[in-house]
Amino acid sequence: MKFKFGFKNPLNLHRSAKKRKWDKKKILRIVAYAFLAVFLMVSVTFAWFAKDLPTPSKIAKMRPTQSTKIYDRNGVLLYETGELKRTVVTTDQINKYLKDATVATEDQQFYQNHGINFRGVFRAAINNIFHTSGGVQGGSTITQQYVKNALLYSQRTFTRKVKEVILAIELEFMYSKDQILTMYLNEIPYGGQTAGVEAAARMYYGIPAKDLTLAQAATLAAIPKAPTYYSPYGIHTDKLVIRRNYVLDQMVKINYIKKEQADEAKKQDTTTVGVSVQPRKMAILAPHFSMYVLEQASEEYGDQRVEKEGLTIYTTLDFQKQKIAEQAVADGMAKVEKYGGSNGSLVSIDPKTGEVLTMVGSKDFFDTKIDGNVNIATSNRQPGSSFKPYTYATAFKKKEYSPSKILFDFTTDFGGGYIPHNYDNTTHGPVTMRQALANSLNIPAVKTFALAGMDDVITTATDMGISTLTQRSRYGLSLGLGVGEVKLLEHTAGFSVFANNGNKHDAKVMRKVVDNKGKVLYEYKPEEDKGKQVLDPQIAYELQSIMSDNQARSMIFGSRSPLYFPDRPVGAKTGTTTDFRDAWTVGYTPSLTVGVWVGNNDNHPMSSGADGVVVAAPIFHNFMEKMLAGTPVEQFNQPPGIQSATVERWSNLLPTQYSSQFTTDIFTSWQLPTEHDNVNAAVRVCRANGLPAPASAPDSITETKIFSNVHSEKPANPNWEGPVRSWAIAAGLYNPTPAEKCDINNIAPAVTISISSPHSDETVSGTRAITVSINNPADVLKVEFFIDNISVGSNSVSPFSLSYNFNNLATGRHSLEVIASDKYGQTAKNEISFASIKEEFTTSGVTTSNITDTSAKVSWTTSKAGTS
Repeated sequence: MKFKFGFKNPLNLHRSAKKRKWDKKKILRIVAYAFLAVFLMVSVTFAWFAKDLPTPSKIAKMRPTQSTKIYDRNGVLLYETGELKRTVVTTDQINKYLKDATVATEDQQFYQNHGINFRGVFRAAINNIFHTSGGVQGGSTITQQYVKNALLYSQRTFTRKVKEVILAIELEFMYSKDQILTMYLNEIPYGGQTAGVEAAARMYYGIPAKDLTLAQAATLAAIPKAPTYYSPYGIHTDKLVIRRNYVLDQMVKINYIKKEQADEAKKQDTTTVGVSVQPRKMAILAPHFSMYVLEQASEEYGDQRVEKEGLTIYTTLDFQKQKIAEQAVADGMAKVEKYGGSNGSLVSIDPKTGEVLTMVGSKDFFDTKIDGNVNIATSNRQPGSSFKPYTYATAFKKKEYSPSKILFDFTTDFGGGYIPHNYDNTTHGPVTMRQALANSLNIPAVKTFALAGMDDVITTATDMGISTLTQRSRYGLSLGLGVGEVKLLEHTAGFSVFANNGNKHDAKVMRKVVDNKGKVLYEYKPEEDKGKQVLDPQIAYELQSIMSDNQARSMIFGSRSPLYFPDRPVGAKTGTTTDFRDAWTVGYTPSLTVGVWVGNNDNHPMSSGADGVVVAAPIFHNFMEKMLAGTPVEQFNQPPGIQSATVERWSNLLPTQYSSQFTTDIFTSWQLPTEHDNVNAAVRVCRANGLPAPASAPDSITETKIFSNVHSEKPANPNWEGPVRSWAIAAGLYNPTPAEKCDINNIAPAVTISISSPHSDETVSGTRAITVSINNPADVLKVEFFIDNISVGSNSVSPFSLSYNFNNLATGRHSLEVIASDKYGQTAKNEISFASIKEEFTTSGVTTSNITDTSAKVSWTTSKAGTS
């Protein structure tokens, strides 16, 4: 063989046609052997797993036999999920819309595939080999899903996947696609105690499966993905509507229906209990709590395990306390309804563990008129002023803010036209942070929110358990007044952090979970749960102190409000939202936290006056009082670092000799001031003009003057500073030190005064003039006269003398003081000592003499000559 480049093969390379033929045969043989080996390996594997599997014909006869049981913490059975309602129907008894909706949603290649999703099988194998979880696999065919639901456990393992494939293949050989789809629709769970489409159609809509509308069929097809979560009797009906619409869109996508049909179906209500969905009654205690536990268990262990494999769940709820909670809500509803409200919810938590002790999700789970099945305890609602403690807790992390810090409650434009008002539509002037929070004043709360910083406040609330404030760009300063939605359960758990000295325990509802073989899947051990310190104990104590301070809140709430418990400290905060749509009271002792919400599920406003302290606080007080009855009185323990101190009121700093107003309160270790009062400044000024005097000015023309200079929380912001400046000027608290200095060369000499008459130590009697000598009488405005420190007169006209009858004085020594004041504000004084004696006098022939304090000589003459 020669190369094409015009030269001979230098290595004399040749290729044998016979050898090429031999190589191809060898390769084909190897491939055949490999294929045979793989086939044998797969066959052996399938045979190994298949030997323990039932025949497909037996699968349809198998039914789950074990139910999940939910108990309270003391062994009271709250709910049992067993005894599934199921009515098996034939294919002609199932609405075509439902069949198409199921295929469009669960397995669009159902009629083309052979019952196996090989991609899913391969993914499970890879995950098994490399020990990765792979997340939620999904992608199973309807045939595989039927096998999994009818026979196999729900754990995502390679072994189970192989068994699933084997049975699916066998089913595909034995049954038609329509038969498999019918078996599937008769088997799968549709939430609660219902399995199969016939039972679901009758339970939710009161009609057989063959009579379902397109919208109803799409709704039912949406449920099996997560039956507990998407149940029309659950709290996620809004998500159910979204998934129903997704089902309709998929039906349009594969040409099962037209877009116009889907659009019309989307307009129909198919999820509202009591309107489009049949109300239900069932044997259940603490229904909202029980449903919440089921939902939590389904998220943790899967719907299959909860619905069919029989778990035993011991919960944190105390049913005896639950009955007290339900009664407290029921008793409070008369007043709520008077104000146009229709529903109430209550949650109580042990703050030391986070265990939910009671949960009343609505006043009546079965009341369809108010959507009673909706669990308000886990629904998003605006908290109003009950959010404020998170704001103040955030501010207290900073050195300059403490319970005694002054905030100015004046109408303030915060920019963008945002001008909040207090609930009582008035302002209260300067108040401490303690007073502002205790009395729930809105303007100071918005100021505190701005000073603390929105991001920091949200971080604090999130750290304490609030999960709903995720869209930070949506919020502004009004978040400080509670416009961001929270869940009652999380809000109550957040207040538990205050109650537990800043230590957070996540709200929990399960104490122990056991499977149907007795294996403990989960067990809560309080002794091992140390919680998480999310708030400094000193800040928690400041909030405890403020929220339990009945005297501090009495300005707005009075001294005998439902927040007050005479025998023990109870921290509490109310909240009311715009138009009285929500009313709250959340409060705590060291061992119990309680949250109450009242209003309307549909967010319809209540009537004016339905604020938290009026309609929610009585329920809170009623429940808390019954729960605390007979229990030891617990105090909030003061942590290390907290100190009580007296500070100057306006500066919140240490007082000086020139401070005149004071406040005493508690401080954290970092809040305790080390600097001194900078509001009241002592300045040496010239008496003549009040201007700051130079160091060279003689003391005779100067005096010390106090200048008070009160500013707003943000002196550089005119919207904050303006209202405070106006108030401070009127109150005499804005008197800044003059910038101009005193020119002592233009200051008149200091006034001097001396007493000319009487002289020092002179004895005087009768009426005579008191005269003085003044160095600069033209500048003098007035001279005042004092005998024995008692004013006896004054004179404003030169020569400034005073006529006085010294006989008014008792015989003996006395002091005389004169004080001159000039037009420059200067004063001068002089003092002498003198003696007085009452002079003799004659009246109508009677002569008195030798008069003392205790005796006198009296002489008179009669008409007889020589007689006296």
